[in-house]
Amino acid sequence: MTLRESARSIFDAGLAAGDVRPLTLRALSHIVPPAHGRVLVVGAGKASGAMAAAAEEAWGERIADGLVAVKNGYLVPTRRVRLVEAGHPVPDERGAAAARGILALVESAAMDDLVLVLVSGGGSALTPAPVPPITLADKQAVTRLLLAAGATINQLNAVRKHCSLLKGGQLARAAAPARVEALLLSDVVGDPLDVIASGPTAPDASTFAEALAILDRFGLRDRAPRAVLDRLESGVRGEVPETPKRGDPLFARVRNTVISNNALVVDAAAARARELGFSPHVLTRALEGEARDVASRFVEPARAIKAGRGPVAAPACVIAGGETTVTVRGTGTGGRCQEFALAAALAMEGTEDVVVLAAGTDGTDGPTDAAGAIADGESAARARAQGVDPAARLEDNDSHPVFASLGDLVVTGPTNTNLLDLYVAVVGSPSG
Repeated sequence: MTLRESARSIFDAGLAAGDVRPLTLRALSHIVPPAHGRVLVVGAGKASGAMAAAAEEAWGERIADGLVAVKNGYLVPTRRVRLVEAGHPVPDERGAAAARGILALVESAAMDDLVLVLVSGGGSALTPAPVPPITLADKQAVTRLLLAAGATINQLNAVRKHCSLLKGGQLARAAAPARVEALLLSDVVGDPLDVIASGPTAPDASTFAEALAILDRFGLRDRAPRAVLDRLESGVRGEVPETPKRGDPLFARVRNTVISNNALVVDAAAARARELGFSPHVLTRALEGEARDVASRFVEPARAIKAGRGPVAAPACVIAGGETTVTVRGTGTGGRCQEFALAAALAMEGTEDVVVLAAGTDGTDGPTDAAGAIADGESAARARAQGVDPAARLEDNDSHPVFASLGDLVVTGPTNTNLLDLYVAVVGSPSG
């Protein structure tokens, strides 16, 4: 097995560990459906359709009705829960219609009913529910501005929650007095309940003041839609109510359960690396920061291992989980994992027997059809041989065409899971 094949095998093992069916079935085995009331299933996210299918497998005809929003291409067969596709990462009218349907369904819940909420990464963008007079176009605009500025998911969701009828605990508010069981697949470092899909069933730790400060931090106050700015400023003045906070009685019948996170993926990757004869070294399960900067630092322990100065001896595998960000300054096409891989290729140019793979477990890296990319010490030179300047492409945020021309994209198709990104560096060959 080549180093590239080993890196891909390690990634695939991590991806397989994120299969939501067994995770959802295990969680549902600890939940008792109501004796007399209805079971209503709602949700949103890249993995939420597969979670809904598992819920049907477990509870069958006990489910009275359901509506779940998924990303384009993430539909799975269901019988009782309606799945609808919607736009991500920029919300669209299909998602807005789904949000209205979900809101109406949970508002119909009575005291004896159970609302099962299936949440995974991407759920926030897939269910936009703007507070009038904020429009969907306004939500789209502020989302694009924050993404282009390199805002983290935490920052993006803090703003979206304070412009929404559904997020920041407000789905739980709409479902009261029914019992709410929320199963969450975490795509956020640290698993904060209020950040995963903007925390529709969790107390919100963020405030209007913090949301406004985020716009200021990125210099977006003058560019944000007027309706969004008016909403945040009104909230700061106390003219509109805050999102529900910890201690609010409405959460008395609400339980949020994180059924999996990136640690599962990292641990499975480490186990596969060991099976292949590599000494695994888990660098972190909370990798964050600007993709190109983090990539340069990520290859350092790999190069140290190669030189015999590393934390483990070669053959070895350096593994990290998390999610980086990209501040878009260019006009190219790519995603955070492909940008990470391109920066890594430049940082380790000329280094032999080291391969880096960076890919998202959700199967989508930015607005592309790839999950990520794979690179080695020859990638930059191979690109130049094709007339491509990899450094210039990095500056233009144009990583996707580079790896497409090299044949080094990692393409998985829709994975129906979403447990952050996996970063792998294999150093040396177990076969010598």
